[in-house]
Amino acid sequence: MATSPPPHAPLPPTVWLARGRHTGDRAEETLRRALRRLRESRDIDDFLEVPAADSSPDVVFESRARVAGDVTVRARLSLSPGTDEGRDWLLVAEAERPWDQGWPSPAGMFWEREQDDEWHRDAATGLRPGEINPLPEDDKAVRRLMRDCARDAWHVHVVVHEAMTTDERGRVPLAHWLPPGLRHRVVEHRATPQQFRVANWALREHGVQVPRGGAVVLPGTPAPEGWDGDAFAVRAVFLDGTEPAGLVDAVTRFDALPRALPDGAREALTALREDWHLLTLAEELDRERALVAMYADALEAMTKSRDLYREAAERAHEALAAYQDAASGTPATGKPPSPRTAPASPIQHLTRTLERLKGGGGVKSRRPGEPAPEREPTAPDR
Repeated sequence: MATSPPPHAPLPPTVWLARGRHTGDRAEETLRRALRRLRESRDIDDFLEVPAADSSPDVVFESRARVAGDVTVRARLSLSPGTDEGRDWLLVAEAERPWDQGWPSPAGMFWEREQDDEWHRDAATGLRPGEINPLPEDDKAVRRLMRDCARDAWHVHVVVHEAMTTDERGRVPLAHWLPPGLRHRVVEHRATPQQFRVANWALREHGVQVPRGGAVVLPGTPAPEGWDGDAFAVRAVFLDGTEPAGLVDAVTRFDALPRALPDGAREALTALREDWHLLTLAEELDRERALVAMYADALEAMTKSRDLYREAAERAHEALAAYQDAASGTPATGKPPSPRTAPASPIQHLTRTLERLKGGGGVKSRRPGEPAPEREPTAPDR
């Protein structure tokens, strides 16, 4: 699999993401129980719990499963320390090939929905993905909620307007008709017939409008590439217990649009790829081989660096010795220099000539009437 993505990277087609909040006090027990049951039933190959540490306060659960026969899916769920509001969790899964929303939801594999319904809350809004969430009665609260939903890049938010008050047949959540990979990632908002104007007043600043008796998919922030508000608005949704095919198609097409990794997903994906603990024997062998190759490359680089350093040091010593020899007048061969007389400068030559003239070293001029000096006798020529 590929290495960690760069900043603002697009969501890889092999990756499935989810985030939520567990509002109970038995989150770790729920995860252990669900994963043990799945391993016993062979719905997953194995799982591993990584306890919290000083460097990482989150408890991490890793699982390995196979879908579509032979496609391996690795999933990593990190559970944050508890607060008064609950414990936030973040789940990232990656398959060996592009993700198919028809595969089982990784969130449904970690959590037991039928035994614990406290695990699936949206951390930003407190709403439940996969269920019907009525809009607040207060107009300003509706606007605040839509702003929070528009900033949420982890979920797909859908606003459905009821043309008339629905009965039990119309209380079927949209998630019931969605493929498994989308059920835990879609938040459905329901507006009553009287909230049509309020809903559109709150949605106007986000560039979308919900048709009367229809639905619209919110773009999120930032909007996916290729998003068009009209293309993801459904003019009529019949809440009579039948499948809303147009809305299911709009949500599925929206989820298929290329989009960027949401905040916090990049670090989680990097941890899944680079800090994975649940290894098979073949993967452990491959990792050891990779470590040996890495150490060999490092040793070779150190050896080359040492040789280059030694060569540079020898050249530096030679240059230093030559400099010292030149400064002391001794050649680098160690032999004493031959005696040399530095050539006199023109000024020195002129000074010596004047000294000879002053000291009698030269011919003096005679005064008028002064006899010429006597010459010393010279030896006769033979």
